[in-house]
Formats: sequence, structure tokens, C-alpha cells
Amino acid sequence: MSHLPNIGRRGLLLGLSALAATRNARLAVAAPPVMGQAGDRRLVVVIQRGAMDGLAALAPYGDAQYRELRGPLALPEPGQEDGLLDCGGFFGLAPQLQSFHRFFSEGSLLPVHAIAGPYRNRSHFEAQDMLESGAPERLASGWLNRALEATPPVPRGHPERGLAVGYDLPLLLRGAQPVGMWAPPRPVRPPPELYARMADLLHADPLLGKAVREGLRGRGFAADALMGEPQAKGGFVSLAASAGKLLAAPNGPRVAALEIGGWDTHANQNYALSRALKQLDEGMAALRGQLGAAWAQTAILVMTEFGRTARANGSQGTDHGTGGVAFLMGGAVQGGKVLADWPGLADSQLFEKRDLAPTRDLRAITKGLLRDHLGLPNAAIAAAFPNAEGVVAENGLIRLT
Repeated sequence: MSHLPNIGRRGLLLGLSALAATRNARLAVAAPPVMGQAGDRRLVVVIQRGAMDGLAALAPYGDAQYRELRGPLALPEPGQEDGLLDCGGFFGLAPQLQSFHRFFSEGSLLPVHAIAGPYRNRSHFEAQDMLESGAPERLASGWLNRALEATPPVPRGHPERGLAVGYDLPLLLRGAQPVGMWAPPRPVRPPPELYARMADLLHADPLLGKAVREGLRGRGFAADALMGEPQAKGGFVSLAASAGKLLAAPNGPRVAALEIGGWDTHANQNYALSRALKQLDEGMAALRGQLGAAWAQTAILVMTEFGRTARANGSQGTDHGTGGVAFLMGGAVQGGKVLADWPGLADSQLFEKRDLAPTRDLRAITKGLLRDHLGLPNAAIAAAFPNAEGVVAENGLIRLT
């Protein structure tokens, strides 16, 4: 689901005409920090809006409770037809993540499992705000903008501090750091995924949910268009390729943020999620292809607002959960293993007896990236993540040269 900051359900309906052309994939880029050799390193943050099911993207097939708990959502083991892609004998990537698995095999993918931010409310809007603001409360600026604000000015000949390509600037890059915006011409007809996001947002509303679904179907929208489909084919892949081309330029930006929707899989998850995962995988392959030699200096963080329930619901989907998975990838990443303090999937081990229990804080990962990849000082990291002194930056994420 696309992020619509500081707007409720009523606001969504009242503001529909203004948001009619909003797309599910967006790209924002920013100029690099200038701090010695770190100034040539690239950082990409990919936000998966809608809460990706980490137990599906990276399945713990070696856990004794996995198959019984997941039921119809459990995937075949590695080596079987349409089976998981093995990552060390306990975890397996979804079969759509072929490029991810190739990165893992070459040591440039580091999945981080059983991870979450500091929030536990399972609300998309609030969780996405906290994911991007870097704090357990709502802030008007994003952690990446605040981190870059503390860096020295960019030299002449470099682009503006930031440029957003799309119809919205993610909170992640909002703040005092100047950021420009560019958007392609808006289509006259609202895209189908906007209606899908409306249906998803209001699906549980006892007053509006059923009426919205029936009304959309009455206007000719097929059922599969209302299941959280990702954006039109090529949208995210094209943006990811554009990001890679911009980042590869000698005087181009060094920081980019992308968004991809389609992860709120309340029904028929195996079908809907397979499409979203395929686009994510193809997008990251396109990004790498355009980066060329700059891949060796790149770290990419793929993150989502929270995980999903450990058990399938009655619609063969999953509902809003807690612990999930994040992915680090790039030539600068120390990968080839899964980073996890695995909590287990027994009933007594689940968070509130329904969700994967988080054992890592996402802020520890982002702090480690800012420190070891971009070379930011402690003061900049503290400004990026206020009131998080107790969250220690994760070591060993980056290949230190």
C-alpha cells in the first residue's frame, strides 16, 4: 500500500482526485556525503509498502514447526519442483528471488531475519512513518535526510542535495536537507493500483469496506486487481534501472530511495506475493546491471514496515504481524549468510502467540550502514535516530577496505 502521510480513511476519500495519479513505485535520489573515500560509496534504500511476509520471502524450512504452522502457504523444500532456494541449510529464498539467490551465492546478499522497528501497533500508516522517521514517534523528517544534513556541502559540479522522481517524496528523505522534485505527466485516468490500495486500506472497515469492494467490482474491476497487486509491470524495474544509471554517473547522486507496493497480502497470498517478489527481484537485477563497476561500492537496504502473521488466515493470506525480514545487498555488503537470532515458531515462541518474534532492531542495521558504509560520525547517526542510544550499531555488515 502506498504511503499517504498524515491522512486518515476519510482524508483518503476526500483527497482522491488529488491523489488519483499516484503510482506504487517511486524513486528519490540525493547527493553524497563528502567524507574522504566514503564519498564515492552508494546507498540505496528500498521501502516495501504494505508489510512483506518475511516467512514467505525467506522461509525457515529447517524449523520443525514451519510446515504445520504455515499450512497452505508453506513452499516445497530446496531441490523440489518450485522449491525454495537454499541459503545455508535452514533458510530458503522464495523461488521468484533468483537474482537474490545469485547475490547470496557470490557473497553480496545478507538477509536479516526476525527483525522489526520499535513499533508494535500493526498500523500501516503509523508503522511506515516510524520506519522512515527512525523514531518510535511521529517526526516531520526522515532518518536519511537528517543523517545527510550533518555532512559537508557537496562540491561544485555535483547535483542538488536531493531529487525525487515520482509523485511523492518519501518521509525518509524529507527534512532540512534540500530536495528537488520531478514527476512525469499525470495520466488522465486513475491507475488500477490506486483502487486496489483503497480496497486494501478499507477492507476491514465495517461501514465502508464491503461497499467499496462491491462498488469497484461493479465498475468492472476484477477480483485480482483488489488483492494488493504490485504496480504495472515494468514500473519498479524501470525506476530501479534509472536509479542505477544515476548512481553510476561520476558526478551523480550517491543516495537513492525507492518504493514498491503490493505486499499487503490478506488473501491468496502465494499468487499475489509471487508477482511482487518477481518485480522486486527483477528490479534489483536491473539496478545492479546499470551500476556496473559501481556495484562494488554499493549497499542496498530492502525493508518493510512490519512482518505478517505466522499462520495463514481463512483466505489463504496473512494479516498484519511483527517480525519480518530485511535484505542487505551490494558489492560492499559482507554477505553469503543469513543474519538471525532465530526465535523459533512454536506457539510459546511467537510474539503474542501470532507473529514471528523480533530479535533484532532495524535501527541497529541502519546505524551500522551509516557508520561503516557512508562513514558518518556518531553525531550524525545520533541525529538520524533520536532517543535510540540503547540501540547499538550492528557490526560486520560492510566489507571494510
